[in-house]
Amino acid sequence: MPRPKSRRSPFFRRSRLTVRCGFIPLVDCALPVIARKQGFARAEGLDLVLERDVSWANIRDKVNLGHLDCAHMLAAMPIAATLGIAQVRVPVIAPLALGFNGNAITVSRNLFARMAAMGPVRDGDPAAMAAALARVIADMRAAGDEPLTFGMVFPFSCHNYELRYWLAAGGIDPDRDIRLVVIPPPLIVDSLRAGHIQGFCVGEPWNSLAVEAGLGRIVATKSQIWRLSPEKVLGLRAEWADAHADILAALIRALDRAAVWASDASNHESLARILAEDRYVGAPATMIARILAGDLSLDADGTHVALPDYILFRRAGNSLPSRAQALWLYSQMVRWGQIEPSPQAEALVAQVFRPDLAAPAPPAALPAAAQGASREPVPLLFDGRVFDPKDIAGYLAGFDIGHGGSTPSSQGA
Repeated sequence: MPRPKSRRSPFFRRSRLTVRCGFIPLVDCALPVIARKQGFARAEGLDLVLERDVSWANIRDKVNLGHLDCAHMLAAMPIAATLGIAQVRVPVIAPLALGFNGNAITVSRNLFARMAAMGPVRDGDPAAMAAALARVIADMRAAGDEPLTFGMVFPFSCHNYELRYWLAAGGIDPDRDIRLVVIPPPLIVDSLRAGHIQGFCVGEPWNSLAVEAGLGRIVATKSQIWRLSPEKVLGLRAEWADAHADILAALIRALDRAAVWASDASNHESLARILAEDRYVGAPATMIARILAGDLSLDADGTHVALPDYILFRRAGNSLPSRAQALWLYSQMVRWGQIEPSPQAEALVAQVFRPDLAAPAPPAALPAAAQGASREPVPLLFDGRVFDPKDIAGYLAGFDIGHGGSTPSSQGA
């Protein structure tokens, strides 16, 4: 296969095939790992060098400074970087989703016991779970108790926005009725064990590890809150993408082949063994295999549910993020006071998710997810509210809770 050509200098051409990609130890780091391990990157003429990190703030800073060429990123991170929210403004794009769904909300066993005692709690019903938590919070407030503390992994993350959305749907104001703190994924189970937090929203395997340790109880999943939404994306500076379009195209092809491989259930046992290596995720292979199969243990008492779409690497035959999804994430930044709304900000956000780079075809031939926001399926969450990307203000006006307020430290972890 001919190697990709670069528009850069002869010196660059001698070293251009090395691509440095950062990742956090989560099950949805699978695609860059598999692109390297299964030889898909090598087949495209790339030396994909993977760099494991522990916090999303580190990933953000290393990409912004050019220490990494690209990264396994939270879906909202490129948007926040492009808008310059609480950070240096660096245009970052996301041409490909690396994972859909895959998060869950877990509470301590003691907190879940209180929720169940005040009932009802119904697995698979996020609204009922949020309402049960609201009853506990009201009871604690009446007793003069300290508010609950929940952890999430980064202020600009689906974890933050989905947790807030779920809480608010139950009548809980996440900025007044509880405390939200930022904790890196590898430290979140230990924080629950130490009693520093009473619940969290995080990606796998950390929910399952909390359950297996007898510390937590899963009460809702991303696949129930915002089904088939992107969780992680391939994030890279727009400047790098423009300068290395040929290398980016090769990288996208390698990652797409990895997505096809990882989506094949016959490969899940091998995928679980690879991710179980300490240099990648470092969780038990049997646990990772159950996560990939959607065989989810909700508690240490043997409560299981089957969620075939618990974590996915492709949806509708592709791994493309949509601009409507980017605009929904922006709407949550506005809702929770991270940014003031403006037409200029909306225009910038519409340029962040770049499915056209991963599906270079005439617009009429592109999958729906790669077309303009007005032609995409609109995000629909568990409460049935329909998001209109052309009327964000009208959408947000329909919520009683939100429209500003304090947020956790924007520096993140």
